[in-house]
Amino acid sequence: MRRVSTDMPNTDVQFYLRRQEEGLNNMQSKIANQSKLNELRDDPLAAAHAVRYDSYLTRLERFEKNTLYAQSHYHMADDYMKQATDVLQRIRELAVQGAHGTFAPEDLKYMAQEVNELMKELVSVSNAKDNDGNQLFAGDKAFTEPFRIVEGTVPGGGENMVVRVEYRGAGATRRTEITEGSYAKLDMGGGEVFWAEKMQIFSSFDATDYRTAEAGSFFIDGEEITAGPGDSLPALVAKINESAAPVKAYIDPVTKSLALEGTNAHLIRLEDSQGSRILQDLGVISNTVDPGAPNWHPSARVSGGSAFDMVIRLRDALYRGDTEFVGSQGIAGMDLALTNMESRLAEVGSREERAEATWQRLNREIPDVAAAYAREAGLDFTTAATNLGMMDFAHKAALQTAAKVLPPTLLDFLR
Repeated sequence: MRRVSTDMPNTDVQFYLRRQEEGLNNMQSKIANQSKLNELRDDPLAAAHAVRYDSYLTRLERFEKNTLYAQSHYHMADDYMKQATDVLQRIRELAVQGAHGTFAPEDLKYMAQEVNELMKELVSVSNAKDNDGNQLFAGDKAFTEPFRIVEGTVPGGGENMVVRVEYRGAGATRRTEITEGSYAKLDMGGGEVFWAEKMQIFSSFDATDYRTAEAGSFFIDGEEITAGPGDSLPALVAKINESAAPVKAYIDPVTKSLALEGTNAHLIRLEDSQGSRILQDLGVISNTVDPGAPNWHPSARVSGGSAFDMVIRLRDALYRGDTEFVGSQGIAGMDLALTNMESRLAEVGSREERAEATWQRLNREIPDVAAAYAREAGLDFTTAATNLGMMDFAHKAALQTAAKVLPPTLLDFLR
């Protein structure tokens, strides 16, 4: 009996043609993705290294953006603080002129009027916003105007005069990560920048027999201090002094109560943690409804004013014609405000220098990591294009050969 045909040659040719098509598709996919690793099985070891390099490169690029944002933020804060310094310097010049004793009372009133207007300008600077519309000196209360003017009547000055400037902001707690596990503080609160004197807070509650009823904690300038059950006032004083809070705590020898003193010029922020009443029981604060604003206990004695307080005292002395006060406490108050402002300017400048140094280091490190990633996952386009051309030529040759070796017959159509 005559043998008609078999599917074996046709099947084999189709199998090898599909293998060639798969190779072509794989090479085209690598060229399209610009990577020699389409799947983990292409090179498992290189894929493992590439994943780590890619993850690290992404973090470095994020750090670079953070440092650029920090530099811009610091530069803007620095500009506004320099403007505030110029205003304070002009007020001090007026104080020096008013202290000579050669000006008539009417001239001193004119000086006082200028000081009052300059103080309004100082408040405007302190309420400055950044490019995102956030308050620069409000701490983490980014959408709250940090300083609010209270107007009233001043003897010798008439109506609509600034009698008080209240701070409604909070502490500076915003940070940004600039390197792996390393953070830079972004903000500087108005309670630090626009302050003049070291604050002192004296409670009037005799705490000789005080003991904490249960475990709790409280915050001083954002630093948490924990207390255990039965802690006495000396134990709490020791814990406060061991913390990073910029305050010194001691026991008032007269009233036997807690006393706090700032180690630098700033508004001391106090707050009991949720469910705790330690500072309230010690008679330091009255409540924690608005920890950003002063919440001292009514019986506590508080001293240490802001730069605005110094300006108000100077202006009022000029209206009174009290050249002795202007020449002593008036100028001294302005010197305190300027000294603190210059100190804060130096701090912002040092932060900006650190951000700049970090940015430069990241810009040297990013290309190195990118090169390592390219070495593991990158595609050599010259070699890939050559291989693709060879594979395409071989595939076309195979198709032409298969067409000649396996011509279609009537039996192929009958199947």
